[in-house]
Amino acid sequence: MSEEQNNAPEVTEQELNEQRKIKREKLEQLRSDGRDPFKIAKWDVDAYSADIKSAFDEMEGKEVSCAGRIMAKRVMGKVSFIDLQDKQGRIQCFVARDNITPDEYKIFKTYDIGDIIGVKGEVFKTKTEEISIRPHTVVLLAKSIQVLPEKFHGLTDTDLRYRQRYVDLIMNEDVRDIFRKRAVIIRGIRKFLDDRGYLEVETPILTVIAGGANARPFETHHNTLDLDMKLRISNELYLKRLIVGGLDRVYEMGRMFRNEGMDTRHNPEFTNIELYQAYADYNDMMELTENLVSSLCQELYGTMILKYQDKEFDLTPPWNRISMEEGIKKWLGEDFAQINTDEEAQAVAKKHGIEDAESMTRGKIIAELFEEFCEEHLDQPTFVMGHPVEVSPLAKRNAEDPRITDRFEAYINKWEIANAFSELNDPIDQYERFKNQQAQLEAGDDEAHPMDMDYVNALEVGLPPTGGLGIGVDRLIILLTNQSSIRDILLFPTMKTLGGKDQ
Repeated sequence: MSEEQNNAPEVTEQELNEQRKIKREKLEQLRSDGRDPFKIAKWDVDAYSADIKSAFDEMEGKEVSCAGRIMAKRVMGKVSFIDLQDKQGRIQCFVARDNITPDEYKIFKTYDIGDIIGVKGEVFKTKTEEISIRPHTVVLLAKSIQVLPEKFHGLTDTDLRYRQRYVDLIMNEDVRDIFRKRAVIIRGIRKFLDDRGYLEVETPILTVIAGGANARPFETHHNTLDLDMKLRISNELYLKRLIVGGLDRVYEMGRMFRNEGMDTRHNPEFTNIELYQAYADYNDMMELTENLVSSLCQELYGTMILKYQDKEFDLTPPWNRISMEEGIKKWLGEDFAQINTDEEAQAVAKKHGIEDAESMTRGKIIAELFEEFCEEHLDQPTFVMGHPVEVSPLAKRNAEDPRITDRFEAYINKWEIANAFSELNDPIDQYERFKNQQAQLEAGDDEAHPMDMDYVNALEVGLPPTGGLGIGVDRLIILLTNQSSIRDILLFPTMKTLGGKDQ
């Protein structure tokens, strides 16, 4: 790129309006000439840009039919060069007046950057060795009456990129690559589980009880049934009902909805996967987690060393393992093996500035201290275990220490990416925990777990020993695609409206 091009002035709004006006006038002229592009319903495509380039030795001299968007255009008298962008990338087209007829060439010269065309012609190399197409047919398939961002500056406004993802995808190849990788990751997760005998299922998104997690739901109303309903915050309790029913290995990957804050790792709707395996425990889920994540990295990059920003993470199994109490002792110097009462724990919490410590139990304080002072050390892949019962209402108690549960959270880059249990299958214990959570909900805790008597009934029917795992798919994709925000890996992230209107 020349210095003059690099410093090309940005187009003013007045100039943009003028360009839009000219584009509309061109469309009206085409229509009056009986060449309305929007009446064309179909174009047969038999070749794509990257495939043509990679197989040039076989493709040279053959006729191809391609379609895509004009991204650059250089008119040089009787010949023109255009860059045609399709789903695989770009390829140059050498459009000559003598090849498409003078009348067609005259019309072709009115086409604009952004227009969508179909071309048929021969594959060849130019004198500069650029693989190209020499069309004998050029057809306008859709007229763009909007102005794409100026080619040398591109679409760089972050807010606009998220709001107009369609333009972002047109202008930025790296963005298209992110979403291709996202698709590879999603397919990879499904294949990994399918190959291990898991059955993919679907559970309700609209529910009466938003259970399976501690989070605030979105609420709505079903008019016909006159029923208040909620969007699901988790699909856990439905999936475990299926384990009760005899489907021994199940998973569901889909959207969850939580009416909570937004930041670089949280969007109100997000993709999550939960899976459950009968006759397994949380140790089996650890092995599955580390093998799944490392295999995805291997598939994408040919290595289990993940590069993210300025860091490297070794995803090779086995990952590090540490309990909450071990972490607190290691990084905070407090030994909870010697702290057995709520009052002793409260004194430790107050010393370290934990608010409302006097109202917390020993277990709740362990969870608070770990989150506040220990998570920041969890850079390399690590399983955190030993979660207190108070913060794990759906996990099985540890056989040796009933104050904690058989649960883990997986961390990479200080981020929690997965959560798993040996599932609580004691209906009496589950009822008591729900009862305690319901009391917290009624006391004003919007994120406490509500009572779910049908789920308790399912446990009374009989849930076998079960291992369960939930993975934040979007957060994992952020890491695997080296992005800084969840908005970069969602095609249409939730955005505030502009001027009171939907955007």
